[in-house]
Parts: sequence; C-alpha cells; structure tokens
Amino acid sequence: MKVPFLDLAAIHRPCHDSFRAAFESFLENGHYILGEELAGFEREFARYCNCAEACGVANGLDALRLSLLALDVGPGDEVIVPAHTFIATWLAVSSVGADLVPADIDPKTGSIAPDRIAEVLSPRTRAIIPVHLYGLMANMPRIAQLSAGRDIAIIEDAAQAHGARLFGQRAGSFGATGCFSFYPGKNLGALGDGGAVTCQDEKIAKRIQRLRNYGSSQKYVHEEIGINSRLDELQAAFLRIKLKDLDVMNALRVRQAAYYHEALNGLGDLRLLTPSNDQEPVWHLYVIRTSARDALQHWLRNREIDTLIHYPNPPHLQAAYAQWRNRHYPEAETFSRTCLSLPLGPHLSEAMQQHVIDSIRDFFANHSASGQPT
Repeated sequence: MKVPFLDLAAIHRPCHDSFRAAFESFLENGHYILGEELAGFEREFARYCNCAEACGVANGLDALRLSLLALDVGPGDEVIVPAHTFIATWLAVSSVGADLVPADIDPKTGSIAPDRIAEVLSPRTRAIIPVHLYGLMANMPRIAQLSAGRDIAIIEDAAQAHGARLFGQRAGSFGATGCFSFYPGKNLGALGDGGAVTCQDEKIAKRIQRLRNYGSSQKYVHEEIGINSRLDELQAAFLRIKLKDLDVMNALRVRQAAYYHEALNGLGDLRLLTPSNDQEPVWHLYVIRTSARDALQHWLRNREIDTLIHYPNPPHLQAAYAQWRNRHYPEAETFSRTCLSLPLGPHLSEAMQQHVIDSIRDFFANHSASGQPT
C-alpha cells in the first residue's frame, strides 16, 4: 500500500466548488491587492486566534521580519532563537541586522528550553522568538517570566501551530506578535505562499500594515522604509474557506496522533514527543525519534511509505551560518540526527495509518536498537 507523506490534491478536493466560486468572484471583482477578501480574512483570523488584530503578509518569514521591524529590533540588539527550527526563524533576525543568540531545546517537545534561554539573556537582549514546533506550544508562561520587567519582546513563531492552545489560550495570542505561515502544507495552508501577524496592540498592527506596503498608509506617501509583503486577495479568499473547517481538520490530526502514540509507545528505543497536560497540540507533524532513524526510513520507503526529516541539520550547521559551526547545541544536534516525521493529516486513511504502524512494529521486531538486523 502506497502512503504519501502529504497529498494536497486529495486534501483540497472537497473544497473545489468553493474555490471555483471564490475565483469567479475574484475575477469579476477586479480588486486584487488589499481588498475586501483580505480585510475579511484578517477579521476572521484575528477572532479565531483571540487577538485584536491580524495583518496578512506574503509569507511566514516576512511575518517574523515585519514583527522585528515594527518592534524596532535591529543592529546592536540580540534576539534569542531556538537552535532547532526551520531556518526562517534565524533568517528573519539576520534580515534586520540584529545578532542571533541560539538556545538549546527541550528534547521532549523540540521547542526552545526556558532554562537555556535564561543562560543567554544579556543587557542587549531585545526579543525572544519561541517556535511552536510541529504544532506543540513552547513553554510560554516560563518564557514570559524570563522577559518580565525587561525591555524584551516575545515574538511567537506559530508557523506550525494554527489553532494550538496552551491553558486554553491560542497560539499567536501570547506575545507582542504571533507569526503564521500559510505555506500549502500547513494546517491552514493557502494555494501558494502567504502569512499573517497577529497582535493585541493596534499601534503595532498599524505599523505592520504600513511596513508591508512600502512604508505607506496613504498612496504615494511613504512615512518610513518598508517592503512589499502583502497577502493577495485570491489567497485570502481561499484561506477564508479553509479557516471554517480548521478545527475539524485539527481534531482529525489529534486523533491520528493519539493512535500513533498508543500504538508506537515502548517500541525499541523509539521516543515520542510528550507535550504537557496543559497543551492542546494541533500536530502539524508527528515526529518520532530513534537512533536507527536512517535504517527505519529506508525500511519504510521499501514498503512505499513516505517520510520526511524536519530538520536534518540545525541552522548553525548550515553553510549560510558557517560562523556558528564551532558552536555546539547538543540537544538540537541529537534531535536532528534522530527525528523522523510520519505521514499525518486529512489525506491519511485508517488503512494507511495502520500500514505505517505495522511496518514500524515489524522494523523493531527485526532490528536491534542500532538498526542492524537481528
């Protein structure tokens, strides 16, 4: 049985009629940038995230970058980031000229470890970017304690956490801003690139709206140096359609993750992510860890099961950040060597998931912890 890691065509098939109607309206309307579809999506997404404001932007990287700019973070400032994350988190900091300060992660969740943040705080720290990796929330209360009484902004990288909750509070509503990506494979994905920034402060929202539009809030009047980063009307229309079903789709992911957890717990040296009881993850990815990761991936490939590695190399080991190569973040490096993402999502049938589980069980029944055949 072939099990794709992701099948966007299958996921979007039930939406085709709604998408076509939205596209026809888009063609007839003739307003393609900063129109009513975007304004409607911003209202609806802000309400969904329990935030006062939401600003649609071109992608998740720009959401982070614009947040830093709107909060006046730049050269001479330090920004604390996770040592294990998609590189966009780091690129945003580099793009505004601030200094990166990596902190190691909690291996139970893959998210930045508050105790490691505490070790690298300095008088130059101006922001912390916790990443809600894989749809699990970072420890926001503890991170808030670390920043309390200091001029330190918390910018949530919620690119993988649309709808996740901690103590009943949605991702994107804890920090000065919440930054989302609508890349097609996300829990809430567009049919192209897209992103958004959420916040509670109208002044921050107004500045992001200005910065995303060439530094202009009035045509041909440019109050500051901005960029071009606007979520277009067509993607906003598609996202409005998909937002209505986001909680239903997330609930399906939660059920699938629970079944994986029940079926795989205790196999060999397999380690599963363990969010706290206060969390309601949305499982953008279901990630397992084993020292036999490469052998397991090969085994599953031979059984027509697609898997991915998120992420095979931490940012500090990428060529783009070669100056960091001599620094070591043990948990991040171990995580990247042992993690494997299994198929998950609306495209995954019960039979497909059972095939994945049975194949993993067979692997550990026939291999040692090192991945060698027994």
